[in-house]
Amino acid sequence: MRPEEGDAACLWDMADAARTALDITAGYDRARYLSDRTVQLAVERLTEIIGEAARKVSQRLKDSHPEISWRSIIAQRHVLAHEYGEIKQDRMWRVLTEDLPKLLAALEPLTPPE
Repeated sequence: MRPEEGDAACLWDMADAARTALDITAGYDRARYLSDRTVQLAVERLTEIIGEAARKVSQRLKDSHPEISWRSIIAQRHVLAHEYGEIKQDRMWRVLTEDLPKLLAALEPLTPPE
């Protein structure tokens, strides 16, 4: 169950969105991902959610967890939300296959169980 507010809620939202993106693309390879516009849009939206939640995390928590690339996560959200003409699906594939698994591994010890 999602926590009600504060950092715990933001971290939960980030982990939930990352987990969902990984779940809906389980079994996908790069070619299948690049040919599935619906899944691309879902991954983009989930990545936006991650970035928006990261933006709301307190500076204190960000400072205590430098292993999480807060600035990069937030910057990716800005690209998706404001520069959508610049979205590169090859980059989104790397986010999905490289960044999100690492992020989820870093977030899981910080979030309450579902």
